[in-house]
Amino acid sequence: MATVRDYPKLGRDIIDLVGGEKNIDQATRCATRLRLVLSSTPPNAKARIAALPGVITVVESGGQFQVVIGTHVGEVYDAVAQELKLENRADAGAGPKLSIVSRVIATMSAVFAPFVYILAAAGLLQGALIVISMVWPGFTETGSDEVFSFMSWTPFTFLPILIAITASQYFKTNMLVAVLCCAAIMNPTWNEMAARISSGETITLFGMALSPTTYTSSVLPPLFLVWLLSYLERFLNKHLTGVGRSILVPLICLVLLVPLTLLSIGPVTSATAMGIATGYNWLSADLPILAGALIGGFWQLAVVFGIHWGITPVVLANFEQYQSDSFQAFQTAAVIAQVGAVAGVFFKTRNRELKRVAGSAAIPGLFGITEPAIYGVTLRLKKPFLLACVAGAAGAIVIALFGSRYYAYAGLPGPLTIVNAYQPGTTSLLGEIIGCLVAFFGAMVLVIVFGFKDPVIELDAEIHEPGTPLSSAVLTREAYTEMVAAAGSRTSIASPVTGKVVPMSEVPDPVFSTGAMGAGVAIAPTDSRIYAPFDGTVVVVMPSKHALGLISDDGVELLIHVGIDTVKLNGEHFTVHTHTNAKVKKGDLLLEFDHEGISRAGYSLLTPVIVTNSQDFDDVLPYPRTEVTHGEELATAVKATVSIAE
Repeated sequence: MATVRDYPKLGRDIIDLVGGEKNIDQATRCATRLRLVLSSTPPNAKARIAALPGVITVVESGGQFQVVIGTHVGEVYDAVAQELKLENRADAGAGPKLSIVSRVIATMSAVFAPFVYILAAAGLLQGALIVISMVWPGFTETGSDEVFSFMSWTPFTFLPILIAITASQYFKTNMLVAVLCCAAIMNPTWNEMAARISSGETITLFGMALSPTTYTSSVLPPLFLVWLLSYLERFLNKHLTGVGRSILVPLICLVLLVPLTLLSIGPVTSATAMGIATGYNWLSADLPILAGALIGGFWQLAVVFGIHWGITPVVLANFEQYQSDSFQAFQTAAVIAQVGAVAGVFFKTRNRELKRVAGSAAIPGLFGITEPAIYGVTLRLKKPFLLACVAGAAGAIVIALFGSRYYAYAGLPGPLTIVNAYQPGTTSLLGEIIGCLVAFFGAMVLVIVFGFKDPVIELDAEIHEPGTPLSSAVLTREAYTEMVAAAGSRTSIASPVTGKVVPMSEVPDPVFSTGAMGAGVAIAPTDSRIYAPFDGTVVVVMPSKHALGLISDDGVELLIHVGIDTVKLNGEHFTVHTHTNAKVKKGDLLLEFDHEGISRAGYSLLTPVIVTNSQDFDDVLPYPRTEVTHGEELATAVKATVSIAE
């Protein structure tokens, strides 16, 4: 398949469709989503952006306009960040006031999401060490195990530094000052002092006794420190002038915020995180079945609404305090259940396109990324999503009955992290495996038995590569109807030939597949006649007879190109029934061709139908179908009531 990875263009398209950079107050990202805070949401922006090649879907939740992109979200975010330059804008943040819950969700996702793959990589390394120790018990006594072990724990040990980097970007404060302050509270000398305090020694600062709290692997203390730093730094930059400001600002921030953190912020926030973790652990210990059912059954709903990052401090607090955690053990069952539901759809559906989408969506699920599975398949079909939630709850209940826990952190819990439940002398890993098998096969069997409404058309769930022509994107009929209805004006383009509809990106000619000629749709003909797709005028008949150019009465310029490289036939096997400047009505016979003769000559009959003046329209929308008869609607060129620029 020919594709163009034009992520900057996708980023610019998203900015335009949400109302331009002045309508964007904040832009952040997580593992799969571009998260925007808008001053206001333009009409139809959600449907328009969801139709862009490279976008899976759009979710509005937690005060955020979330564009689900998938594994290429980093490239799109980089393009958006470069385009917006929000840190230099005085009006940034002038949008509507968000609720406290929305602000917490936005902060958690912005701070933790950028380095989640770092934590996931370290978690996989820990899992690999567990597998090696299971096969070769003596490995744990080697220097190799020691080296790779401390490597795997490095991002967790220095977690406050990672938080300092991402939080400073989110709160728009000096990154180096943030790192300085967070590194100070992690200083080994402070850890030694804290150990002395724990042993009964009293150490005071400004006459106040210090708490023995340490900050390696901590979450909330560095987060609150950087949040306060953003206010203090802005205040100092506003009131200090001259060359001394460059030295005085970091000095004052250091001498004020580090002592404040050691005296109050650190102990209070650490106690808060531990308190929340203790509350969850009480539920998990005293009512494990309920805890498993809730997390296994409802975790993916948190993913749908983009609020799943809020649990990260609790999980990390568990690993810091107890070196294990049950939440991620339950969470894995929920993830695997969605993969199982997708497998059920794959085996159940008779729709070849849906089968292909399901197969593709299952692969990211192996790495703990379920957005393609959810938005592409299970939530789209509704029933499989609900059945997966039931199976996830059942699997997590089994895990709870075995008392299984994770003993190594998993950045993205999923099939590859099951081994993190291994602990010598326990049934933790056995319970995790059985529970996950229940979740996977339970979801798959439930979907196969209870079924779903098998679509007769292609879904809009495919993750299209940015840069492919818009007409290669696949829409549901509902979305197509909604977008057409919202248009200020439209021109319907009927299919000029009977055959199978093929995305333009699959045409084996880069002139067509890259969209250089314009947006459109290709057809693999099963007939040998080309008919007029609308009322209009024939503007050109190629001397080789293989291609026609037309213009509709309301200005759509269309190229019908029969076959690939068929210009080399010099008109052989083609019979033209019209001429340049001829007025035609929809359905008039324009051209006939010898289907078998062209195929025998070794040429593809794949026929691109292209709107060559696509730039004059806001969208060229393909009608959602896999096969078409001549005269049926193939696509629509639309213009909005209000232009995108407005």
